[in-house]
This record gives sequence, C-alpha cells and structure tokens, in this order.
Amino acid sequence: MLTLKVKLKDAEKTKKMLLSKGLLDVHFLPSKDRSFIYFPVKKRFSSSGLASKPVFVQKKVQNREERKSLKESLGSKLSKDELSILKSSMDQIGTIAILEIPKELVKRRKIIGRETLKVCKGVKGVFQKGKHEGVYRVQKLTWLAGEKTKEAVYKENNITLKLDVEKVYFSPRLSNDRKRVAGLVQPGEEVLVMFSGCGPYTCVIAKNTPALSVVGVEINPVGHDYAVENLKINKRENAEVFLGDVRNVVPSLKRKFDRILMPLPKNASEYLDVALAAAKKGATIHMYEFQNENETHKSIQAIKDACDKAGRKYTLLGIFKCGQNSPRAYRFCFDFKVE
Repeated sequence: MLTLKVKLKDAEKTKKMLLSKGLLDVHFLPSKDRSFIYFPVKKRFSSSGLASKPVFVQKKVQNREERKSLKESLGSKLSKDELSILKSSMDQIGTIAILEIPKELVKRRKIIGRETLKVCKGVKGVFQKGKHEGVYRVQKLTWLAGEKTKEAVYKENNITLKLDVEKVYFSPRLSNDRKRVAGLVQPGEEVLVMFSGCGPYTCVIAKNTPALSVVGVEINPVGHDYAVENLKINKRENAEVFLGDVRNVVPSLKRKFDRILMPLPKNASEYLDVALAAAKKGATIHMYEFQNENETHKSIQAIKDACDKAGRKYTLLGIFKCGQNSPRAYRFCFDFKVE
C-alpha cells in the first residue's frame, strides 16, 4: 500500500496534517521501524506544509478491522472463565511488553505470552510482571515469549530512554503526567528531581522546557548509570544527575530549587523534610503517593504536618490521578506551593 515515510519525531504533527487534509487512510494502521513511521495515504501529494519533500513508500500495512485484541486472539485457547479474568492491559516499554498474570492463569501464561507477541505491534519480548520490592523498587520478571533481552529503548515526550526493565524502576503510565509537569515549568527555573531513576523526568523537563537547570538524584547505581547515558543520548547539557540517597545528596548540593519532584509513590511523604529544606520561597513541590481514592486526605495531612514542622506555609494547587495501583488505590500527584 502507498505510505508516507516520516521521521518518528515528526509523527504527531504529520498525522494531524494528513487528517486535516483528508489524506490519511484511516482504514489501515501505520507501520514503523526504529527511525520512521509509515502512514497509509489515499494518494500522492506535494509538500502540503511538510518541512521537506514527501517520501512515498509501498509498504505492507494491517487493516484496522483485521487487527485482533488479545482476548479475541485467545478466544479458542482459553475457556470463558479464563478469559473473564484475563488482564489485557499491559505496560509496553519499547519492544518489551510486561503483563500482569492472575494466579489462576499461571499455567496458561506461555500461551498468553505467545498470543501477545502476535497481536501487539512492535512487541518483540513478553514478560510476566513481578512485585516491586526493596529500596530500588525493582521487579523480578518472568520471560514468556519472544526475545529474552530486558534492555529497552523507550520514547515519549520528545525524548529517548534506555533502561533495563528489571533493574530499574520505570512507569510508562506516568508519561502524561511528565508532560503535564513539564508544561508548568517557567523560564529560568532550577528544578530538582528526587528519586530520578533512569532520568525520565530529568530528560523530559530538560529537553522540553525553558528551565535553567535540572538536577536528578537516584540511589540505584544501575538507574543512575542509565540516567547518565540518557542525558548524553538526549544531548542535555542543562541537566546533571547524582548517585546516592536524597537525604545525603540533596543537602550536600547546598542549593535551593524553584520546583521539586518526588516521584516515589510508596513513601514519598517521608522525604518532605528534605524537599522543604531545598525549596525556595514560592517553590512548587510535586509529591506522588499511592492512596485509596477516598483517603487522599492522609497525604494532605502529611504535607501539612511537614510544613508546620518546617515553619513553612503551603497552598495546595491540585491533586492529579496518574495511574492505578490496585482496584481501589491510585497513584496521585499532590501539587503544592510553599512560602
């Protein structure tokens, strides 16, 4: 089929243009490789506002109606009872898919893995999700199908990240909130990212905002090493990362910040004293915590207690739901400003 070859970084802009001019053939799915995406188009055309001359390629693409869901693909392989408890949602990080397998389906997990490989475009390796444990919050993954490599190259919000999905804590589900927070950063801000991992927040903010500087602090040496590499991959000279416990590293920096991020959902509130000590007057703090939907007041109370102890006034700016942890618990981001 006739497709328009486009660099991945220009995909969203080009898609909007094709839709607005009625050139995109929406009955077919785009195809992509490591560097380009191929949009099915109805006909050849001139530049139409593109940055460069359009390149057309004959490419095999999939009809949208022919694409099966995971449950549809497993329809003849699992019983109705098994299908009813199957969790079809997954985390896809680059070419790696991570599935949550209910204990009732553990004996069927290899079948589920193989079908995931068939129906999920771009997936080359499928793993069963483990439990996040330890200081580093990493999970032990079980290989199910496809390639066994656990190192992924992941793209979001105009950045590229490399990471080992088993040795580094990372959530693709925070992509939208990373974009939201980046959109709040003002020119000249000095930003601190506590628990910075392999650098997702650090890179997104450093590359997409007018921040003067971005500093990341991570205790996991593997995550830190990937963060160093990811700053190089994204050519970020306005950011730097430090290895160590935030309780030790942040005070040693002897710096104050305009914006502080705390993306450690399990117990971020325990580090509010560190964040407040590093916050300038008028600074904004983004604290992430898992809470039941009707118990967000617990996190707000923790913020109040920490601010009272530090002698700082605060204003709650908003509470944002950004991911589900269990049927009744969610990851929330609490935005507040301190005086």
